[in-house]
Amino acid sequence: MFGLFKKITEKEKLQKQYEKLMADWHKLSNTNRAASDKKYAEAQKILEKIEALD
Repeated sequence: MFGLFKKITEKEKLQKQYEKLMADWHKLSNTNRAASDKKYAEAQKILEKIEALD
């Protein structure tokens, strides 16, 4: 209840996006290699943004 009004930081938003992209990448790695590579590249860009915030 106390976390109800807590604001999500930019780093937390990027971390969630990164986790989602990596999950999608893992699912696609078995079926569609090209799409899998695109998801991985997107995830790496997000990771670079996260590292830049640190």
